[in-house]
Amino acid sequence: MTAAHPSVRLAATGVTVRLGGDRAILDDASIEIRAGEIHALVGPNGAGKSTLFGVLAGDIAAAAGEVALDGAPLDGIRAADLARARAVLLQENAVSFPFSAEQVVRMGRAPWSRTEASADDDEIVASAMAATEVLPLRARPVTSLSGGERARVALARVIAQSTGILLLDEPTAALDLKHHEDVMRLIRAQADAGIAVAIVLHDLNAALAHADRVTLLAEGRVAATGTPADVLTAARIEDVYGQAVGVFPHPVTGVPLVVARR
Repeated sequence: MTAAHPSVRLAATGVTVRLGGDRAILDDASIEIRAGEIHALVGPNGAGKSTLFGVLAGDIAAAAGEVALDGAPLDGIRAADLARARAVLLQENAVSFPFSAEQVVRMGRAPWSRTEASADDDEIVASAMAATEVLPLRARPVTSLSGGERARVALARVIAQSTGILLLDEPTAALDLKHHEDVMRLIRAQADAGIAVAIVLHDLNAALAHADRVTLLAEGRVAATGTPADVLTAARIEDVYGQAVGVFPHPVTGVPLVVARR
């Protein structure tokens, strides 16, 4: 492993993942997830976002390349230690049993059982549920909740896990406008508190508005990485997505907006 920037918590270098040992679905991809930043992974369907996300989470093994957490090889870290270092929110959060919303959030505290940190479980669970506005749902079976309510309960679970790294796969996909913005503000607050956040997004405007850094993937390769404004240009979006767009500053905030040309 080469020396990394001191704020880099999670890094993948030259990662390749092959499908059935043959075709590369992720090819020579590199990314750094830094403390205090929201790093958005964007790209069209099939670009390799979820695969790179899985590699960073330690759930997908790479055929080549390196993944490190705080400079140590990810595959050498014990599962219990990994669960205390990073929390993972998957796009699908299916719960088949009628656990209450509070029970699901409390599952995020499992890595800290039988440690001194478990003394704060009740306070941390309540705080996470309040932050995601699901406290009124705490006694409800998750099987009775709407898709958006389940998504917020799942987010509360990973926040309650109390790790320094959050890996979030489409956390706003099932949310209405208000809760979309509320969740992105909450994620911003997590980053501002020093947590390293990697988030898979389809919404390019959300990436422009909320991310500190963006990695754009196309056909399993990193097309560009950098600040949102530098990466998400009209020319690059059109090249990668095959859709003509305009990128204009918002008339009030000045944040760039992507608008499809119709």
